[in-house]
Formats: sequence, C-alpha cells, structure tokens
Amino acid sequence: MDDALYFSEQHLAVREMVREFARDEVAPVAARCDADATFPWANIKRMGELGLLGVPWPEDLGGAGLDLLSYMIVIEELAKVDASHGLTVSAHTTLGTSPIVHFGNDEQKRRYVPILASGRVMGGFGLTEPDAGSDAGGTRTTAVKKGDRYILNGVKRFITHGHVGEIFVVTAVTNPGQGTKGISSFILTKPTGDPQGAAAAGVGHEPSLPAMRGFRAGKKEDKLGWRASDTAELIMEDVEVPAENRLGEEGLGFKNFMRTLDAGRIGIAALSLGIAEGAFEEARKYTAVRKQFGQPIARFQGVHFQLSDMATEIEAGRHLMFHAAWLAQHGKPFGKEAAMAKLFCSELAMRTTIKALQLHGGYGYTKDYPVERMMRDAKICEIGEGTSEIQRIVIARHLLKEVLD
Repeated sequence: MDDALYFSEQHLAVREMVREFARDEVAPVAARCDADATFPWANIKRMGELGLLGVPWPEDLGGAGLDLLSYMIVIEELAKVDASHGLTVSAHTTLGTSPIVHFGNDEQKRRYVPILASGRVMGGFGLTEPDAGSDAGGTRTTAVKKGDRYILNGVKRFITHGHVGEIFVVTAVTNPGQGTKGISSFILTKPTGDPQGAAAAGVGHEPSLPAMRGFRAGKKEDKLGWRASDTAELIMEDVEVPAENRLGEEGLGFKNFMRTLDAGRIGIAALSLGIAEGAFEEARKYTAVRKQFGQPIARFQGVHFQLSDMATEIEAGRHLMFHAAWLAQHGKPFGKEAAMAKLFCSELAMRTTIKALQLHGGYGYTKDYPVERMMRDAKICEIGEGTSEIQRIVIARHLLKEVLD
C-alpha cells in the first residue's frame, strides 16, 4: 500500500516509534507472557509513558491528541509482534474509554478519562453475558432505580481487563419490557484484582476511585490465545451505583454500545491485520534460511505461491482497514466498511497464520517459533466484537437496506 495515500509524516513517525518499542520491549517477553498467561504490567507502564493508552483522546483529557489513523497504526504494529499487547491497547481505548469520551458529560470525562488515557488504571466494557453474546440485546443484568442510586445485579463474561481493571462501562436493563430501548449504561469502579503486579509496576491502581461494594471480578479465563491479555467475569451483587454514574440517558445504552462496537471493529481489523503481517514476515524470513534438497525453500515455486497469496491478501486487508478508519476519522458513515474490514482481516489472520505455520513445517508446531502463538491468537479475532457470522449479517443489512426499504 502506498503510505502517502493515508499517512502523513506524523503517522510514519508514530509507526516507527511503536515498531521500536515492539521490537525492543514487547518481543523479548511475548513468549513468556503467553506461556505463563502473565499480564505485562511493566510494558503497560511503558505504553502509558509513550502515550499509547490514550492515542486518540484530546490532550486536555490526558490523551496524546492524535487521530484515529495513528491509533490503528499503534494496534497494527503491536499485533505484528504480540496480539495480546495490541488487544490491551484496543480494548482499553475503544471499549473502556471511548464510551465515556463520546457519551459522558463533562464531569464524567474530567473524572475518568485522564486516569484511563494516561494508563494509570486499566478500563473495560461489560457487555457480553452468559446468555447474551451475539444477541447483545438479550442483556439480563438489571439496574433498579432507588432514590439517587441504581442497584445493579448480573454477571458479565469474557471481559477484557475484568480482573486487572478498575474502571468499567457496563450495560444493564433499566426498563424491562422495552427490549433494546430499555438498556442503559453505567460507569462502575473496583480495585484491581492484581494489586501486587500493579504495585510492582507503579501503575494499575488509583486510590481515589471508590470500591463499589458487590462489584468484583469472577472467574479468570484460561484461553487458547491472547493469553497475556486479561479476561475475566464481572460480577455485580446489589451494587449501589450513584445516578451521576449513569452514562448518557436511560434507554440509550444499546444504541451507544452499538456505535462503540462499530468503531471497535476497525480496531480488531487492525489487530488481525497485524497478526497476519507478523506471521507473513516470520514465514518469509524462515523460507530464506531453511534449506531442503540443497537450497533454501524460498526458491521453490510452491513456496512462491503461498507467499504471493499471503502478501496479496494482506495488501487488500490494509486498504479495507485504513479506508474504514479514514471514513470514521472524517465523520462519514463507516458501519458497513468497518464490518467488511473486520470480517476480511480476521479471516485473513487465520488463513495467513495457518500458511505460515505450514511453511515452517514441523518447527512451526513448536514453541521455538512465534507462528504457533500467532495462529492461536488469530482465532479469537473471528469471534470477538462480533463473530464473522454477525459481520455478514451487518454487511447484508447495509447492502439491502435501500432496496428493502
């Protein structure tokens, strides 16, 4: 892809900075963090210092004041080396912080966004439930108004940063019987579930945040991939949430989180693309040094075909993802393009990592090379923030809306 088509000199400078960080500080710990399922607190602190946890937010809210394209570059470049680091930035920024930036009032923004944008604590988004995955409108968590407070009860599943995080936007039913129009959203806070790791790094806990009684992390997930990314249940048992912590008007929670997911799909596309690019580069390097039948396997036509297909699809994925990001950045409709980018790039990540592993032969199936980790990381991209099947439904609705109406 021609860099001049989308990128300014500032974009290229951001890319080089993140590449250097990923090479020098992420790559050396990626395999160990994956094996141990260890949250990389030291790198979280470093990413906060570099401004990577608040890339698109205004400087007066503690962000880096950069644009959406810069943010996608950050996710892509981190994911080339380790998807867990890329996801940490994506989930924290898009899911944990953006709802407050976009739907919060001035007081909520001043209270929570600087803490999140600076990386002092981790944030998350409580949407998925045991019986409400793809059917996000099937939310069962309840929020009952009592005086100047809401009482929340429910369980959220598969929540990124559910264990380590301290600030969460969660959805709950405030008006039963009104379907998706009865869902609202709230800002909840709790202490990190890893106080020792946070204390050692010097980030991750903010004493000024209230510990809401009854709000806690539940089961921590033991995952196939994204193992250095924290995923856990969120449990709410008679949690008293002040009315001023409601995010936006009652009944707008579903509409607002659908807008959040539209933007999040571009982030998952960038993450998926980065995984594919990282696997392709590993395969390209390996085929140049691996010898069979007296010569590098990169000289074999069968290898040429595999590498050519991978490179061509990656180029297509980059255009889809950055085009969707460009539309969103310029305030143009982007829902269809975001779904297309997420669908294509997530399935591209799966195809590319499988091919990369195949080109490594038996070595690719070992932990001596990163492609096996990349393959495990790729699969969830076809599931998280809307499965491939949901993306196809979203795309079809856009394609058919005009003729059906």
